[in-house]
Amino acid sequence: MSHAAAFPTISVVICSYTEDRWDRLMGALDSVRAQTRPPQQTIVVVDYNMDLYKRLIFTVPDVVIVENNGPKGLSGARNTGAAVAKATVVAFLDDDAEAAPDWIERLAAMYDDPDVLAVGGRVEPRWEAGRPGYFAEELDWIVGCTYRGMPKVAAEVRNVIGANMSFRADVVDRVGGFNPSLGRQNTLPLGCEETELCIRAVLGAPGSRVVYEPAAVVQHHVPAVRGTFRYMLSRSWSEGISKAQVSRIVGHKRALGPERRYIRQVLPRAVFAGIRGWFRGDDPAGLERAGAIVAVFAATATGYLRGRRLRAVPVAKTAPTPTDELWREVQ
Repeated sequence: MSHAAAFPTISVVICSYTEDRWDRLMGALDSVRAQTRPPQQTIVVVDYNMDLYKRLIFTVPDVVIVENNGPKGLSGARNTGAAVAKATVVAFLDDDAEAAPDWIERLAAMYDDPDVLAVGGRVEPRWEAGRPGYFAEELDWIVGCTYRGMPKVAAEVRNVIGANMSFRADVVDRVGGFNPSLGRQNTLPLGCEETELCIRAVLGAPGSRVVYEPAAVVQHHVPAVRGTFRYMLSRSWSEGISKAQVSRIVGHKRALGPERRYIRQVLPRAVFAGIRGWFRGDDPAGLERAGAIVAVFAATATGYLRGRRLRAVPVAKTAPTPTDELWREVQ
């Protein structure tokens, strides 16, 4: 079979919940229109915002516009988009991200291997106010981007990154989609729904793989507020909460395997490099950056320990939204 014949059809899903990101959303859609391999369809899912839905209906004629028909939040919206998708592969792009022209082509090429269930790509931060000196590249996961320590060439990974990911459509259907009790709800910075879905998908198909292809690139807008130390700690705490919820579903070892390497190798190296550079005088922000890494690790660990004490998250497709207790903990 030729490469062209094996190329899968792609549906692109973009989820949005606010008109405040209108210009970003238009940029995301323009980047999809500019693809070297156009998608079979582009879908925008509106998460319970009628004004945004109406504006899109009257403004964007070449895109499928649907309302989230599941629980409010990113997971429910993604499941709605996946259900509407007609292609063999469903790709997800954030509404504040823009894809490189060959994004779809790079993702789709990896599906030549029938054992590949999901493919994610590189997410590069586009800092609104420039990268703060204390914000280490090792911590870019805080703003939903690829972080230093991830593979530099195509490799098997545990999970993809939400801003730039794709799945075989039948896989999403088989595992029941994204867990609505995980994932961002408006500005509440929960996450890990893609991690949990990837783990469940691989567990249900022994020998299958999730692949990271760094050549499939999107640029993710990072507003100035997300570069603040306050946001770093808040997001880290929420990440700990989310990881704890995932570990209660799929088990501690499966949920935290890559994190062990990250904690043992990547973070210590970054801390020592920052301190060393500050002492030498060639890295004025090195000490501040090292301190931020330690603080983020502490916040994440504390959030994880707290999350372990909360009620376990259901796996079912009809799982409820986060409990009131979880809301109070992460706000």
